[in-house]
Parts: sequence; C-alpha cells; structure tokens
Amino acid sequence: MGNCLIYRTKKDIKDNGSRSKRMGRSQRKMLAEEEYLHKQALSMALRQHQLSQRFDGSMSRRIGSTSSRRHTDPLANNEKKVLESIEKIKFKKIVLLHGEGFGAWCWYKTIAHLEEVGLQPTALDLTGSGIDLTDTNTVTTLAEYSQPLIKYLENLAEDEKVILVGHSCGGACLSYALEHFPEKISKAIYLCATMVSNGQRPFDVFAKELGSAERFMQESQFLIHGNGKDKPPTGFMFEKQLMKGLYFNQSPTKDVALAMVSVRSTPLGPVMEKLSLTPEKYGAGRRFYIQTLDDRALSPDVQEKLVRDNPPEAVFKIKGSDHCPFFSKPLSLHKILIDIVQIP
Repeated sequence: MGNCLIYRTKKDIKDNGSRSKRMGRSQRKMLAEEEYLHKQALSMALRQHQLSQRFDGSMSRRIGSTSSRRHTDPLANNEKKVLESIEKIKFKKIVLLHGEGFGAWCWYKTIAHLEEVGLQPTALDLTGSGIDLTDTNTVTTLAEYSQPLIKYLENLAEDEKVILVGHSCGGACLSYALEHFPEKISKAIYLCATMVSNGQRPFDVFAKELGSAERFMQESQFLIHGNGKDKPPTGFMFEKQLMKGLYFNQSPTKDVALAMVSVRSTPLGPVMEKLSLTPEKYGAGRRFYIQTLDDRALSPDVQEKLVRDNPPEAVFKIKGSDHCPFFSKPLSLHKILIDIVQIP
C-alpha cells in the first residue's frame, strides 16, 4: 500500500508541474507519518508476540490514542472491565470447530477478536477439512471425523479445561466430546449448530430443508461416490451458487470469495451417524446455544425446535446473521462469546 501511494504521488507531480511546493511538502509529511505508524505498529506487534504470543488489547487504539483519552472513552473503559474480568477466569482456552465443508480458516475474525481480550483461541481442522490432507471419502465415523479434537483434549493437562464452540454440523463433534470428555470441557457453545438429542443424527436437523436421510442418499445430486457409482455415497458437497444463497446471504463479498475457494466436500458417514448421549456425561455439561435469525441453511424455526427439545443453560440470538455469523456479524458473535465466557 505504501509503495502504491509513493508511485501515484510521483506520477501526479510529473504530470502536473504546476502543483505547489507546499502540497509536495504536505504529501511528504503524510507519507512520513504513515511510514512511522507502520513501523510503530510492527514494532509493537513483535514486542507483544515475544512477551505473550497474543494481543492484550486493541493495537489500533493503543497507537492512535493517549492514556488520558482511554480513561474518558466509555468503550475503552468497558473493554478494560472485560479484560480485567477475563484475567480472573481460570480456563481461557477456546477451541473453535467448523461446520460441514469449512475449515479452521473460517474463524480468522473470531480468533483475532478473542486474542485481543486475552483469551487463547485454537481453531481445528476436522479430519479431511481445511488443510488436513485426509481424503474425505475415507472418513466414515464421527470418531474419525472428530480425531483432531479428540487428540487435542487427550493432550490437555489433567486439571485443565476448555470452552468448545461448534458451528453447524461441528455441533455433533461438540456433543461427541461432551459425552467422551466431560471432565475436559467447561462450557459447550452451539453456534447455529446440530445440537441433537440422544439417538439422533446430525443430518436429522436439516431434514426439513433436505428431506429424509433415505431420500437424500438415493436422490440427491450433491452426493459423492468416492468408491464408485455402484457403491454407497461417501460424501456430499453443495453446488457453489446454492451455498452462496444458503450460507452467505448476509456475508461480505470478500468472505464469500474466500469460502468459495476454500470449502471442501463433507464426509457423509459422520453426518448420518446416530449419537449415543447419556444424562450422566453429555447431560451434565454446560451447554449454550447461539441462534442466527436470518439463517437460510438452518432456519430460525428449526433452531428454536432444537432448543425446545434439548434445552441448554442459556440461549442467545444474533439479528441479521446468516448461517456464518463469524463472517456476517463477527462483532455480535464476539460479544456473545465474551458474555458466555464470563458466566460464573
């Protein structure tokens, strides 16, 4: 960006010799100030990384304001309270689980916001997703699909717990983890997700939009037959234009473009697997649900039914959000996540 500005300034000066020396001095001063700010930001980022490997506040605000302004700014005061509150929280690790077809890449805005307030987010690629090289056609069970999460939880220290956030079909992995590692999870947050009941399949949640599982597996044009047409389907992937309408009806164009080149097929087996959830393990977990009210992939009515059938501890709602609030409403999502983190 800096080079581009310098090039244009030189060209303008060459083409317009009548420009005043005063304007030239003003432009040079502006460029010098911009370069200084870039150097200051880089220096601060490096220093913060060396100290804690995460940001402990908003870098842009630290560069552009004085301490006296921060004391009089209500937003800064509120952020200070949040930082102080989070500093007292024992478990600061948050694990972000993507939905069908997505990967860890979709959480890039959420990760930045959570790091700024002193939390420690980790976004995982589930098996065959994101940059994980596993062939999705070979992933047949929910345990296989959830393997990166299972390994992460197994490697936690004995007295350590994490907050899990599961988006869409990632909610099934979250439920699986609650059942098998209840002692490792302090809170489970379902983000417009498949919060199924015992004996349900993740696919059942989408039955209203996609029809019965049996009909989908027989007739759907989105199925992938990785082992040959004469064998049962192994995965599915929606057509890109359909995905735009279903998932990204409120998301910024740049994020939609990122998704269009990053989404991968989803293994079918884990989505069709019935979950076995017990009151003693899954039922004892602290569950929270975030509803998205302009969602075309998982309608607000379906989300409301999930909450009624399987009540969580609390329900939050994001107005104007499509199925991907980490794109369409990142700040609203961040605020709710922080609110849930701070619940005693």
